[in-house]
Formats: sequence, C-alpha cells, structure tokens
Amino acid sequence: MAVESTRWGILYCPKGGILENPKKKWLKIEKSLKHYDIDYDKIVSESMGSVDRLVKMMINNGYKTIVIVGGDSALNDAVNCLMQTDKRIRDEIAIGIIPNGLMNDFAHFWEIDEDNIDATIRGLKERKIRRVDLGCIRYKNKKGQNCHRYFINCVNVGLIAAIMNLRRQTHHIFGSRSLSFIFSFILLIFQRLDYKMTIKINSEEIKRRVMTVCIGNALGYGQTPNAVPYNGFFDVSVVYHPGITQLFEGIYLFVKGKFLNHNAVHPYRTKEVKLTAASALVGIDGRIMSSPPVGEFRVVIEPEAINFIMP
Repeated sequence: MAVESTRWGILYCPKGGILENPKKKWLKIEKSLKHYDIDYDKIVSESMGSVDRLVKMMINNGYKTIVIVGGDSALNDAVNCLMQTDKRIRDEIAIGIIPNGLMNDFAHFWEIDEDNIDATIRGLKERKIRRVDLGCIRYKNKKGQNCHRYFINCVNVGLIAAIMNLRRQTHHIFGSRSLSFIFSFILLIFQRLDYKMTIKINSEEIKRRVMTVCIGNALGYGQTPNAVPYNGFFDVSVVYHPGITQLFEGIYLFVKGKFLNHNAVHPYRTKEVKLTAASALVGIDGRIMSSPPVGEFRVVIEPEAINFIMP
C-alpha cells in the first residue's frame, strides 16, 4: 500500500570519522522534524552501496518527497536511482538534502547551512521545487561495454580527483574536513602531477599535459564557481601545469574564491565535453569511479531532469 503523498521518506547516511556522533546528529534532526510536525519514515543506510537499493524501495513504496541526510556521493546515488525510474513516476518525486557529508558542495550552492538543521527542515517543509539539470558521463569500460553515470555537481579528472580520493580516506583518521583536505593537498600537490589529455570542447581541441579538469553543473568544489544547475550548460575549468610560484598563487586564489582569475585556469561554458585521459583518476560528485573510462568519453547535459526542493 502506497504511503500518503505528504509523508517524507528520509534516508539517513551517518557520517564517518572518529569525531563524529551519528546518534547525536539524528537527535537534532528528529527534534526539528517534530517541531515542524513532519510525517516521515526513516531508513538508515548501513553502507555506501545501500543507498541505491533503499531509494529504489522508497520510490516503489510511493514516497513523493525523498530527503537524503548525507553528502554529495549519497545524493549522487539517489539521483542515479531516480533516473532509472519511469519519467512519469520520476516527475512526481522531489529530492531534498540535509547535508551530512564530507564536502556537501551541492548543498552549499543553495546556501544550506549544515549546522542550522532547523532552518533546513523549515525550508524543506515549504517544498519549493525547482527543476534542475544533471550531467551524464557516457563511456566504455574495460570490457568494452557502454556505460553511463549521472552527476549533480561535477566531474573531476586529474589532480583534484586524486586529492579528493586521498582526502576521503584520511577523513576517517583526522575526523576533520579541513585537516584531511590540507594533508591530502600537501601529499599530492608537490608531486606536480599532470596528465596527457585530449579535450574537445565547443570548437576547440586541446592536446597537451593538463593538471586537472572540472566539468561543473554547480560549484565543482570551488573550481566552477559561476556554474548553476538550471541554465542548460556546464562550466568547465581546465588547469594547465603552473610554475611553482603560480601554484602558490593558485592556492591563494582558490581559498579566496577567485580560482578563475589564475592565468593557468582556462574557463569554458558548453553543453558537451569529449575527453581522453588514460592515466588520470575520474571523480563523480566527489567519489572516484571504480571502473574508469577506457578511451574517449563524453559528458553531456540533461536539462531539467529532476525535481529538487530548494531551501
């Protein structure tokens, strides 16, 4: 029997780390839900791989409002599950987010304060819905099979993907978003990593060594700060290999939110990117692809693909 249309399905993805207290975080959320008289059912994700299965169960049970208490990767899993659903059903469902991840970058685009749970739930209750774009990476795996994966924030190729991969691992040691990022950055940045890439974007073809590429549907972890997920375009940042003094200048500009001002950063706006980068890691919404693309892959925009609840 389907649930009432006003009832929320909440998927709680506890945050890892030695300083985290998942029970305490949920008690804060529960208090706000009761305060705003929200009818809901809660399911706890026991592992990273369970999000897809649990969201699918919510969809099959008829929930029209699905709220993810998690980060960018959990939201990515939910979005990909939703995109497997028939469009008629998908268009009746709205996705909301209560940030509870390592970066929470898509939530930051909407200026959702992860420390102000009360304001977040109040905004979700108002159910102001906006159709948002998704990106889709289309590629062949090592078996030659055609594959695809949707994303809501960004695709990273190269150094930043490597940093985020190491950061995800060290977060459980440090228990701090900032400390794990700084540690990861120090370990990798002085290796001066760059990668041989071929990038086809608009009418331009770039063949050279590149440090990192970000294809952003939203903030792109600071690399595509002007991107918005509802204009039908990606913002793309291609970063060439800067000199050592330029490298420190780039770090300073990144921290100040002026990343695009660096002369090693080449920004674009487009609906499609074709890219070959044989040895580079590829990250989707903050998570490294377990089966990376073989050969050239395409990244395309999917305009107004899902309903998102704005804060």
